[in-house]
Amino acid sequence: MRMQQPPRAALVPDGGVGAPDPRQLRAILITVSIALMAVIASVSGLNVAQTHLAVEWGASQTTVLWIINAYTLALAALLLPLGAIGDRLGRRPMLITGLVVFGAAGVVAGLAPSAAVMIGARVAAGIGAAIIMPITLAVITSTFPEEERGKAIGVWTGVAGGGGILGMFLSAFLVDVADWRWLFALPVVLAAVALAMTPKTVPDSRERHTRTFDFVGALLSAIAVIGLILVLQEGPERGWTAPVTLISLAVGATAAVAFAAWELHRRDAALLDVRLFRERGPAVGSVTLLVVFGVQAGIAVVLFPFFQAVLGWSGLLATAAMMPMAVMMMAASGLAPRAAARIGARSTMTAGVAVAALGLALMALFASVEGGYPSILAGMLAMGAGMGLSMTPSTEAITGALPRAEQGVASALNDVTREFGTALGVAMLGALLAGGYRGAIDGRLDGIPAGAAETARAGIANAIEAAPGAGGHAQDLINAAQQSFVDGWRQAMWIGAAVMAALLVHVALRGPDNTAPVETGGFGTAPVEAGGFGTGGFGTGGFEARDFERGGFETGAPNAGSASDAAAR
Repeated sequence: MRMQQPPRAALVPDGGVGAPDPRQLRAILITVSIALMAVIASVSGLNVAQTHLAVEWGASQTTVLWIINAYTLALAALLLPLGAIGDRLGRRPMLITGLVVFGAAGVVAGLAPSAAVMIGARVAAGIGAAIIMPITLAVITSTFPEEERGKAIGVWTGVAGGGGILGMFLSAFLVDVADWRWLFALPVVLAAVALAMTPKTVPDSRERHTRTFDFVGALLSAIAVIGLILVLQEGPERGWTAPVTLISLAVGATAAVAFAAWELHRRDAALLDVRLFRERGPAVGSVTLLVVFGVQAGIAVVLFPFFQAVLGWSGLLATAAMMPMAVMMMAASGLAPRAAARIGARSTMTAGVAVAALGLALMALFASVEGGYPSILAGMLAMGAGMGLSMTPSTEAITGALPRAEQGVASALNDVTREFGTALGVAMLGALLAGGYRGAIDGRLDGIPAGAAETARAGIANAIEAAPGAGGHAQDLINAAQQSFVDGWRQAMWIGAAVMAALLVHVALRGPDNTAPVETGGFGTAPVEAGGFGTGGFGTGGFEARDFERGGFETGAPNAGSASDAAAR
């Protein structure tokens, strides 16, 4: 049964005289999608320039990883606090602030004279991204009418899911044709375009609170996220029993427990009401996003070495080879709201997880050195389709569980779940792949010189680098490493498929109710009266054209009658 939330605030947009019309809704969606794309492109872009970073400053691998991970760490740690602040101070001014910080940090990073300056710029960019990312989704969920909101969220999830691969491809292209410093041109340009559009297109809305901001909860949440993500980032690099890994685990777990206890104590004044996880919608939606994004990130860890070390492709060609999965994911994200309207949220999520699990099984069955790219293409396409179908209703289940006045927090929860899933997938599937590779190559090193054989056990890239020192056995060593990598990959994919199968059962049994939202033909197809969304477009308890007074709307209570709330039950 859905937990009843008391009226807590009124949303107060400014600068308009009524509800956005269909043309304005399209402009809002384009603006927030561009802003989101800037953030997502920066998450993955630097991965293609690791060698260039090391050469530029003579940086160690640890320093290079900090350059890459500092952005993700700052982003994940501050999502919840900054999402809540956006609800209070106004979403449009917060989005403008985030875009300015993000763009300025990108310029500094592109001109950075040292690794230390680069790390500082990446932290600043992560702070800007933590402002931008939850606001983009909160603007959609608080502005779009019920019958169009699912479609808009589908576009958002498509950009969030496929945008990383697209950003990596464009980054690899810039590295190939120009210089690694031009990697920052793409997110800076996107941020500048979004910044120019935001004042004219994005409505402002804010929450009037009678209670003080939950500073203790904000601090505990940031410490918990930093600690737990550091475990997943440092564990594979330094070892799972290294002091820094164990200390991070202890600090993160302690802070997480303290955060949950504190939020239960604060109850209705909490930063995040953890009682929401008693409900099916946010609980199952969060678990689904955690697993799906973990699998996606883990697959990327596997696919790029396969393309480059096994097939011998360049970084640009390797990222281009990922594009079919990204395109399929983005297309399926757009179709997911229509499917949910016909068969319900739970059935759509179940179908998506089933198709994604099928994709993993296909890759585990057919991936081979001889088969090359065609041997994995069907599995990649199925994975993309399954992820797209499952992401959109999962996101709606999370955002629909909180009242419209708290959509910044809801969006931040959605984003934190994605970041945790990504870090977890990279760590877990990467470790499984490495273990499978070492187990497979040991039986294929007979006759290989001892020094080269020992180097080859560390990984496929090491094996290829050591091959010239193996003399007449060079090709044998390369063949052994390539086949062992595929064997380790197939083992990791089978484990990933088993995890997805367990998620499938969980979603089928505990997923949100199959209450289908109102289906319409697309943006602008519903009747629009007096420049608004139409009469009663949000259903009982939602807001209508009459709720917009003096350019603002009053939504003191949760939208109890909306289909997204029904899906969260």
